[in-house]
Amino acid sequence: MAPDQLSATLAALADPTRRGILAQLALGDATVSDLARPYDMSLAAVSKHLKVLETAGLISRSREAQWRPCHLEAEPLKAVAGWIENYRRFWEGSLDRLESYLQELQKGDPDGTKN
Repeated sequence: MAPDQLSATLAALADPTRRGILAQLALGDATVSDLARPYDMSLAAVSKHLKVLETAGLISRSREAQWRPCHLEAEPLKAVAGWIENYRRFWEGSLDRLESYLQELQKGDPDGTKN
């Protein structure tokens, strides 16, 4: 994933309303009206959020008669998950080393206290 695409994806995910919209779309395609229902905001405001998500490649819109359903495009999320995976491995390794160190400190001292 190009750094500019990663930045666009993370910026889009930074807003809780947009994360909520993505959660709704994970359940299936929806119209702007459907997506706006849980929020106390205008359709125009929801449309602005959708534009950010669309620009980031997280959603697509199609035409079905007069409807324009939105569809989740999960590929950018997969790329973000891959980027975050490196940090998960770092923290797991750090915690594993801490566990080993604590076990070394307690060797020969079953109570875990110093003599």
